[in-house]
Amino acid sequence: MSNLTLEEIGRRAKAAEAAMRVLPTSQKNKALTTAADYLMANMKMILEANEADVEQAKENQMAPALVDRLLLTEARIAQMAEGLRQMAELDDPVGEVLSMKQRPNGLMIGQKRVPLGVIGIIYESRPNVTADAFGLCFKAGNVVILRGGKDALHSNHAITRTIQDALLKCELPQDAISLITDVSHETAEKFMKLNQYIDVLIPRGGAGLIQTVVRQATVPVIETGTGNCHIYVDETADLDMAVDIIYNAKTQRIGVCNACESLVVHEKVKDALLPRLVQRLKEKNVEVRGDEASRSVCSDIVSATDDDWGTEYLDYILSVKTVANIEEAIAHINKYNTGHSEAIITRDYSNSQKFLDEIDAAAVYVNASTRFTDGFEFGFGGEIGISTQKLHARGPMGLKELTSTKYIIYGNGQVRP
Repeated sequence: MSNLTLEEIGRRAKAAEAAMRVLPTSQKNKALTTAADYLMANMKMILEANEADVEQAKENQMAPALVDRLLLTEARIAQMAEGLRQMAELDDPVGEVLSMKQRPNGLMIGQKRVPLGVIGIIYESRPNVTADAFGLCFKAGNVVILRGGKDALHSNHAITRTIQDALLKCELPQDAISLITDVSHETAEKFMKLNQYIDVLIPRGGAGLIQTVVRQATVPVIETGTGNCHIYVDETADLDMAVDIIYNAKTQRIGVCNACESLVVHEKVKDALLPRLVQRLKEKNVEVRGDEASRSVCSDIVSATDDDWGTEYLDYILSVKTVANIEEAIAHINKYNTGHSEAIITRDYSNSQKFLDEIDAAAVYVNASTRFTDGFEFGFGGEIGISTQKLHARGPMGLKELTSTKYIIYGNGQVRP
């Protein structure tokens, strides 16, 4: 593995930025498809590296949901490769002119998209992030420095090396992607303060990681949030639809930020909904923790505490809160949510619009699973993360969110009087 110092990684990344800033779209696309081909060609080597990480994780008694995040399979590597190919098909945002108008003095003032520059990404177990982050940053004309977790070190290194080989094949700077292999906390802290080389820092992972980066970084941070996602079942809801959506949102993949963690139920439908729902959730051995009203309906529901309302479980656990009306539901959700994804199941148009208007979150759904908050599902061809902040970017961050803008001014000799 690379023994480059953090300072040297930063210098090389900054040098590569100059070339990336003006790289033609055709060369970006060729590099992305070549990297996809290389991922498939090197699948055996990547899987062997991942196997070492997974075995170590199991020895360390890592939770099953987190092992699933770490695990690579032939299908998942194929998905990574397909993601890069899809990014090659997307429109290049760099150079897009957003506006152009003439001032009374004859100056033509416009605004166009430009790359952010050097992007640092700190992330945890998921090694697929390595390829996704490269592809998105690269297509948007950026250089990326990655600092993954120690749990996925072998996997991340194998993927990074494969992509660098593809860049070399295309005669492009290999330092368009680099991986920090020193996973010590000291190096991570220095990375967060590498302002002379890094333009923006994006953390991806659990609440602890994200808050550590937000608190300690001096580099500007785009905060990607944890997901205490709610589904509210309104009094007019189609209960068959509600059961299917909740089952999908809770159990389709538990270790992800857009999984449903909290259920809010109108008191008028709790008797009809909860026994059916709990029975369905038993198929995946989901533990349901509820308030007194929900427990009175179904003896399989165990007692919830106040801590449950704000917990992102990342496990087969679901909290249930009963409410008297939509106003109470919205108040509860806005109090305990993390600004990620919230959903309402309802037949009432007015209630659906009220929910859309008043819920404070990056993505708000009517009659659909929260699991769709994802760059691919939104048609972005991938995402760098789900931003739960309100400045610059919010929600799934695709290519456009990885650009900034600059003003371009055309004159013919104007001077300011």
